[in-house]
Amino acid sequence: MQDEIAGADPPSGLKADAIGFTDALVIGLNSTSPAYSLAAVIGPLVALAGVYAPGVLVASFVPMLLIASAFYYLNRADQDCGTTFSWVTRAMGPWAGWLGGWAVAMTGVLVIGSLADVAVTFGLLTVGLDGLAGNDVVRQALAVLLILVMTAVCVIGTEASARVQNVLILAQVACLLAFAVVALQRVYAGTAAAGALLPAVGWLDPFGAGGAALTGGLLLGVFTYWGWESAVNLTEEVKDPSSAPGRAGVWSTVVLLVTYVSVAFAVVAYAGPAFLSDNAGEEEYVFSLLAESVLGGWDWVLLLAVSTSAVASTQTTIIPASRTVLSMARRGALPAHLARIHPRHRTPHTSTWWVAGVAIAWYLVVNRISANALFDSLTALSLLIAFYYALTGVACAVYYRHHLTRSVRGFLFIGAGPVVGALLLTWLLAEAVIDMADPENSYSGVSWFGLGPPLVIGLGIVLTGVAVMLVRRRSSAAYWSERPGVAGPEHAPGTGSSRRRPGR
Repeated sequence: MQDEIAGADPPSGLKADAIGFTDALVIGLNSTSPAYSLAAVIGPLVALAGVYAPGVLVASFVPMLLIASAFYYLNRADQDCGTTFSWVTRAMGPWAGWLGGWAVAMTGVLVIGSLADVAVTFGLLTVGLDGLAGNDVVRQALAVLLILVMTAVCVIGTEASARVQNVLILAQVACLLAFAVVALQRVYAGTAAAGALLPAVGWLDPFGAGGAALTGGLLLGVFTYWGWESAVNLTEEVKDPSSAPGRAGVWSTVVLLVTYVSVAFAVVAYAGPAFLSDNAGEEEYVFSLLAESVLGGWDWVLLLAVSTSAVASTQTTIIPASRTVLSMARRGALPAHLARIHPRHRTPHTSTWWVAGVAIAWYLVVNRISANALFDSLTALSLLIAFYYALTGVACAVYYRHHLTRSVRGFLFIGAGPVVGALLLTWLLAEAVIDMADPENSYSGVSWFGLGPPLVIGLGIVLTGVAVMLVRRRSSAAYWSERPGVAGPEHAPGTGSSRRRPGR
């Protein structure tokens, strides 16, 4: 206030120390949309792996933890809200960095509309308005309204976002735990569904159903864990920015592991693999039916969990996309106006509204094609997710390459771990491309240019990114002159020091 009275310019950066470690952890958790993710994948996962679905979720956790380690150590060296974009640029050069940033931004564009749609659908089901949930015009209008409201919350301030997220995660986790406890209690009491099974430790074996089932399950698992790194995108707004965001990202993956495996055990034990695999393509039907069967008149509890999960993720998914766009813009990789900071709220309001606007347009246009086309666009997400996660893992080892042989810890957690995680994700990426090439494996079951729609969408996004990159290369040379570097002594693991980018 005194600065404004004195006529000083308002702060140009994001609001520092706006939230703490716990807030960042909650935002990282909500970004994954745990309840919705489980609703979306539990049927297909059981169809692939049977009772070994919990074990596949454990196996899916491994590459996520290894990449989370890369995020932790790279954040210690560079507290930039652009995360993958900034880090890959610093380690591997502007071309790779630009493509990594584009992938992060476009994942938000692809999924925000779908999350809002799910939030509205399950919200209407929760209050018994099934007819409105099936009305495309009403549902889509409410989804767009929800996106606008959540975007406004993001612009108002990171503190406001954190408060909303704290409420939503409590509601979501409480509902999920209530469902899991009641389901397991009924299994052991002998009052569960006809196909119920007693849980067994052997269900944690990811290889129990064979290698092919594990490969397909891992692809689904990557989707369920994706989003935890949103906590790191808030690094410039979190207290103790050199370590708290990275720790929040790592702990997010651990909390998700416990949540997913616990609920998976409950669902598989109560419903049985036959029911879940038979209804693998109808996640709304499966969860609404299970809710009624397990909780009786309290079935709205589980439906509310999925709705709040999607609402929370609608908001938090805007965060990494908008912060990445902000980081790219202030480095000259995207137009400068996208780097504007709101003078009062100190949030990236321009990039935030742009991300929301493009996401709304994508949601409405794809829905005009068909509902299946929207699901196909979500399937294409796995390509972008695996790409930028793998890129980040490699960047960590490259950036710290001169420190990897100085300690066993450094070699394992900064070099070998992230590289192994990157290799696993690259393998999954290749498997996904092969799978998506067949139109029969898509939701729509139609051929686009002789390929499956998800692969066409994924390739289209990549090619569009390359085109935009080449245009920006001609119009703004400053960013493209950056040269990759390595970690200096001030960034050495274990020193506890870090360096912010100049002007921050």
